[in-house]
Amino acid sequence: MNREAVIAEALVLLDEVGLDAVSTRRLAKRLNVEQPSLYWYFRTKKDLLAAMAEAAMEPHATAPLPTPGDDWHDWFADNTRSFRRTLLMHRDGARLHAGSTPTGDLDRIRRKTDFLVASGVLEWDAQMAMLAASRFTVGSVLEEQADTGPGDSADLPVDVPVIDHESAFEAGLAFILNGLVRRTEM
Repeated sequence: MNREAVIAEALVLLDEVGLDAVSTRRLAKRLNVEQPSLYWYFRTKKDLLAAMAEAAMEPHATAPLPTPGDDWHDWFADNTRSFRRTLLMHRDGARLHAGSTPTGDLDRIRRKTDFLVASGVLEWDAQMAMLAASRFTVGSVLEEQADTGPGDSADLPVDVPVIDHESAFEAGLAFILNGLVRRTEM
């Protein structure tokens, strides 16, 4: 047993039972170890959840960084979509990620912001657009992962359109991106 194996099994547990049911006791039982042995790797459940959040974000955290020749509009949209896909890879992925600190990802975030600035976006606007897109995406995925299915819209009046999660996400992303484009044209 090593730290990576514990995290991997914790993510499997997350997918099976959901964030509220993840516990060090349950994880220790799955790993056939005593609960205190997990403290060798994680002092608290909060430490375990932070490690799980970081591991769950790996697909997005290892996605290619933008290059100077990339179109910033396309890159911004693709980067935000990658973040959404990654959050959706695990049950309660958005809840697991919410409130986590991207300490291992700070250099990548700086490089992404620097790319936007080099592409003509003001630094403050680049930082706020990245933050807004991130928070919008987490909120969108929270709603999507909380959706219990088609019955949710059964109580709506017939004149209220039902919009699927992906369409709603794409519309919100377009609003953020279009707002950023307008700010760069000022």
